[in-house]
Amino acid sequence: MKMRISDVQIIPIKPRDGLVAFANVIFDDDLFLGSMGIYTRPDGHYRITYPKKGSGDGFNVFHPINRSTAQEIESAVIGKYEEFMEEVNNMRKVI
Repeated sequence: MKMRISDVQIIPIKPRDGLVAFANVIFDDDLFLGSMGIYTRPDGHYRITYPKKGSGDGFNVFHPINRSTAQEIESAVIGKYEEFMEEVNNMRKVI
């Protein structure tokens, strides 16, 4: 049985070296995966990174092991981030 994403939380930060936010993903209200980085790409799109442990390159604390799960996480996180940014931009228009 495949787990489903039940929530995505976005934590915006002051942009630094392309990093614009962190994301947490909850699966089936049972599994929390946190501290995924959201980076801007030069073409204006976004990419997701997974937390690492250790110095230098280190190793991923967790990561998807197949492309379909990676795409599902990326789509949910990036979609939620874009919704968040749209809300922020709409609020700026009102002010």
